Amino acid sequence: MVLQIGELQNKLYAEGKQSVLVVLQGMDASGKDGTIKTVFADCNPSGIDTYAFKKPSEEEFAHDFLWRVHQKTPRKGNIMIFNRSHYEDILIQRVHKWITEEKAGLRMNAINAFEKLLEFDNNTKVIKFYLHISPEKQQEKLQERIDVPSKNWKHKAADWDENDYWAEYMRCYEFAINNSEIAWHIAPCDKRYYRNYFIAKIVKDTLEAMNPQLPLIEKKDE
Repeated sequence: MVLQIGELQNKLYAEGKQSVLVVLQGMDASGKDGTIKTVFADCNPSGIDTYAFKKPSEEEFAHDFLWRVHQKTPRKGNIMIFNRSHYEDILIQRVHKWITEEKAGLRMNAINAFEKLLEFDNNTKVIKFYLHISPEKQQEKLQERIDVPSKNWKHKAADWDENDYWAEYMRCYEFAINNSEIAWHIAPCDKRYYRNYFIAKIVKDTLEAMNPQLPLIEKKDE
């Protein structure tokens, strides 16, 4: 399936008429990095990008919350993967009460309009995945970052602190998923192999439905 994604991505890139935005959201240690590494392993680097949204800079804070996101959307022919995304602005900010419930609702409306703009005005297919990991599995994966030397670089003490807000995160994720006009795919993540299969199949099926075509040179009649 990974090879098929690579072949379809090559056609998408060569065609240059459509694009794909893949949104990966999930709790810490749900496997966003691993998903990208595995599912898109056979893609041409020239036509695929990934971006991880972190705390906004001062420049980004000075603009509306979608300003920095719009700059990272894929050009025609490309696949862009958001490792976390514009949904952070109605998740972590809402969980920590940095925005009001009213503002969260208004932002949800803006996100829906933004995604429809991409799909219907720019031929950008938006594929959204919520990577669902159980609390027990997340604890196991976070502990690995401490116990396994090669994973120490991933460890952040703040990830354990965020775990205290699990129930509130679930409430906010439920709101985002239920109020999105473009549907989410809920990817089970406790088993890494199944997570990768689940996401790869949806990406492959979506690219097949887009049916990108390799451009052909028109031959002149002799």
